[in-house]
Amino acid sequence: MARSLVDLLFAHASEHPDRTAYRFLATGDCAGENAGIHTVTYGRLAARTRAVAAWLRDRNLTGARAMLMYPPGLEFISGYLGCLAAGVVAVPAVPPQGRADNHRALTRTKRLMADADARIILGGRQVIGALDGMTPHLPELADVTRVATEDIPDEAGTGWEAPALDPGSVAFLQYTSGSTSAPRGVMVTHGNLLDNQRIITERMGHTPDALAAHGNELFVSWLPVYHDMGLIGPVLNTIHTGGTATLFSPLHFLQRPQRWLDAVSRYRPHTSGGPNFAYELALKHADPDYVDRLDLSSWKVAFNGAEPVRAATLRRFADTFAPAGFRREALCPCYGLAEATLMVTGGSTGAPPTLLSAEEGPHAGEADAAAVGTGRPGPGLTVVIADPETHEELPEGQVGEIRVAGASVAKGYWRNALATRETFRAEVTGREGRFLRTGDLGFLRDGELFVTGRLKDLIVIDGRNHYPQDLELTAEMAHPALRPGCTAAFGVDTGTGGTGGEQVVLVAEAAPDAAGDAEKITEVIRGALGDSHGVAVRDVVLVQPGTIPKTSSGKIQRRACRTAYLDGTLSVIGAPTAG
Repeated sequence: MARSLVDLLFAHASEHPDRTAYRFLATGDCAGENAGIHTVTYGRLAARTRAVAAWLRDRNLTGARAMLMYPPGLEFISGYLGCLAAGVVAVPAVPPQGRADNHRALTRTKRLMADADARIILGGRQVIGALDGMTPHLPELADVTRVATEDIPDEAGTGWEAPALDPGSVAFLQYTSGSTSAPRGVMVTHGNLLDNQRIITERMGHTPDALAAHGNELFVSWLPVYHDMGLIGPVLNTIHTGGTATLFSPLHFLQRPQRWLDAVSRYRPHTSGGPNFAYELALKHADPDYVDRLDLSSWKVAFNGAEPVRAATLRRFADTFAPAGFRREALCPCYGLAEATLMVTGGSTGAPPTLLSAEEGPHAGEADAAAVGTGRPGPGLTVVIADPETHEELPEGQVGEIRVAGASVAKGYWRNALATRETFRAEVTGREGRFLRTGDLGFLRDGELFVTGRLKDLIVIDGRNHYPQDLELTAEMAHPALRPGCTAAFGVDTGTGGTGGEQVVLVAEAAPDAAGDAEKITEVIRGALGDSHGVAVRDVVLVQPGTIPKTSSGKIQRRACRTAYLDGTLSVIGAPTAG
């Protein structure tokens, strides 16, 4: 029985050493003169993993933390697996980008290094070179060993010995999205990883027969590998199943979103996906000629998670790409979080997603947008809906906090006993054991989970709860100048001493040429929010594209946006209109 993913890697390398484990599209393109396609076989990946692991063990780093700072490419994978094979705790991080004195990047790197107490940084040659140039701005680097794993020779692997691991051994620290001022590293164990891989494999239908039918082509992914969705899904589930994954840079996807479906059409994988905004970007560039040259008929699981899943997006995507062979049944909304390793719920393969009308949801008669089902809990996971204050389990259909229990729930937060106790040790009255408090709101219907928002993002006006996701969707549908998935709604206190109650502020990205129509656009949005939700909006602010704060997975950071609004630091293209 496998003790870790490394055991599975070595088993696959023994059984089919020449099978491609990963290919990387260096330019994001899978065809053409400039397309650079790099591949690594299972045999080669196993050899590089042993070399990195033995090098780390020879330097007595077992149990230490190693920050991984790689550019997009295949070298990250052998670095990460090398840590696991050495009993070193991997800490995936965003590599340095842009200027060496970039204040935001430096601040985040400093905080992560200090919190993780990293003893070594593994990276690619270019990244290590860039870090060497950052030492004047980041003196903490002086005491941390830095090595480019390309420079570790294959021969180092001859002395590798398997470390003493058990299911409770920490495999890596996953720093949660947006961790800046107070980083929280989720301690994911080897047992957590194996359990969640089992769940992903079951929920997504990654059976041996399915792999065989796809010629072992399992994933196409542009998702960043330092984030849980890109790492636990496409990278590690490939190792778990023995399939093949095609990867490319998130930047290349954002520069030309057509590259995503081009790769799906070319390599015909079983599974691919991303946050809702990715599907919107694909739709934005889906002219008839482009759709005509695609073949999406082999795409069985199109997962959608990490941010609110929009019913309108699902419908439009299925309709738009049906001529290319895409099937509505492939759409797979899912729900997960780093604190549960990754996947908690997922749809059933071969069944279309569940879409509830406003009348069927928990707020019938309030003109809410349709609710999207994110599937049922993975086998072995328990999901309950609880009152966040009383901890009482709520009946089906009633909105409350989503709580999770099972072997995929992580060990806790690194060196943060208080946050661990508050988040990972919650009770649910009448239920045995401890539950993870997700901080997310949702309800269950026929065993399926529907996510409605974030507990701390709720806006309460005159005793009524308003979910910012609903307000944002209404605003985006009200006027075409607003960019999909780039709107933030939040509440601000309007009274002296906190007695005046909340009012809604809505900040939305719009095209720069919308400045001349800013007043008209904001009035349309005000009217739509008033008609649909019965709220009077304090401010509607239009800002430059790409300036609303988001996490590494694309989630809107509403609190950061609220802070920028109150500080007057938003990149406004149309002056705020006062209510």
